[in-house]
Amino acid sequence: MKTLFLSLVLVFMPLLAFASGAGSHGAVDTSDLPHSFLGMFSVLLFIGAYTLVIFEEQLHLRKSKPVVLAAGLIWVMVAITFAGMGHPHAAEAAIRHNMLEYVELLLFLLVAMTYINAMDERNVFQALRSWLVTRGFSLRAVFWVTGLLSFIISPVADNLTTALLMGAVAMAVGGKDKKFISIACINIVVAANAGGAFSPFGDITTLMVWQKGLVEFSEFFSIFIPALVNWLVPAIFMNFAIAKATPKPSRDQYVLKLGAKRIIALFLCTIATAVSFHNFLNLPPATGMMLGLGYLGFFSFYLKKKEHRNYDIDDNPLAHQTYHQRPDPFDLFKKVSRAEWDTLLFFYGVILCVGGLAQFGYLALVSNVLYHDLGATFANVMVGILSAIVDNIPVMFAVLTMHPEMSHGQWLLVTLTAGVGGSMLSIGSAAGVALMGAARGIYTFGVHLKWTPVILLGYAASIICHLIINSALM
Repeated sequence: MKTLFLSLVLVFMPLLAFASGAGSHGAVDTSDLPHSFLGMFSVLLFIGAYTLVIFEEQLHLRKSKPVVLAAGLIWVMVAITFAGMGHPHAAEAAIRHNMLEYVELLLFLLVAMTYINAMDERNVFQALRSWLVTRGFSLRAVFWVTGLLSFIISPVADNLTTALLMGAVAMAVGGKDKKFISIACINIVVAANAGGAFSPFGDITTLMVWQKGLVEFSEFFSIFIPALVNWLVPAIFMNFAIAKATPKPSRDQYVLKLGAKRIIALFLCTIATAVSFHNFLNLPPATGMMLGLGYLGFFSFYLKKKEHRNYDIDDNPLAHQTYHQRPDPFDLFKKVSRAEWDTLLFFYGVILCVGGLAQFGYLALVSNVLYHDLGATFANVMVGILSAIVDNIPVMFAVLTMHPEMSHGQWLLVTLTAGVGGSMLSIGSAAGVALMGAARGIYTFGVHLKWTPVILLGYAASIICHLIINSALM
């Protein structure tokens, strides 16, 4: 019976988590709330909402909608519960804490997405893809190049963007070779997730860990080698399934638009600013990112004026020979509007849902079972496996808000496992889900599942590597 209980706890851990520290309730006694009707109903509501998220593709229902609705309803029940206990303002204090966490995450991601959209509009990613598909690489070379670039780019551009970019390269080169495309997509997903695991900019989970101040920016590089091992182990096995053929190179050409390289430089400056704000000024990284948005704002003003002069016949009589049609002016706010608002609102729903469940006291029970009874290492390994089944964002948010007593090495371990665990299934990460849509019918859940054993082997190897390399921190 105890084993069954532990199994159920592990499966539903992210659904029973809460988003505030141990002292968030103040004088409110929550010991009886896990057994209350409203508490249990809130858990069921979140499970129902997240079930709709899982079947987003089949239902054609944006993932943000059910969790945003559930978040509001859960907090209504929290407020009613606390008011009935004689603490009418306790819910307000708790939700303000959750809102602050969300706003920091929102602003950080909004700036990052805006820069990615700006680089996309300036043909940065298209030019990179064009360069790759015109090199005449063999299929095996493309397999390794796209994997390596996914591992290198994802720490900066995030794993979702990287996977879509490299997936487009694999599909362009592979043509009608479905076997190559499917295996290349799996390799890209694993590499992108592994690359994102050792950088705050590579994945939402690592960003949350960094913003919490649990791991410093430079310390993420302690899991660089374990993350690399996580990708290389399955890649070596998959390499032998790739044919040695060399496809005919494509002739597609993309030229970087005006200001593309300078926008890349500004993005790197923005990252440096965010890191500096956090490390030297003790300011939230989001404030540094917003300053970086100011960099882009002023540069967009320059670009708009420059492009207007280049097209104006009075200033440039050869404009119509240079431009076949008037180029759309670079508009910063259009780039902001193209942010993944469904994703950003999804994060709001998850954080507020989990934060609402926090107030009913479920996390103390889960934390005691996982990190006290089972031990930190086992619990953190299970976090990665859960990330493949559910989603790494609520899982990691649950762990962060449990804030169990564990060593620095264990915090690095859970950062690693939450980041790479989603690679075991195609639905376990945003990169995998996105590529299933891009390579619909070729890269599927079943195709990915065939390679899960070797991906799991890489997962185990990365954990062992971390335990050996960072043993002094454990």
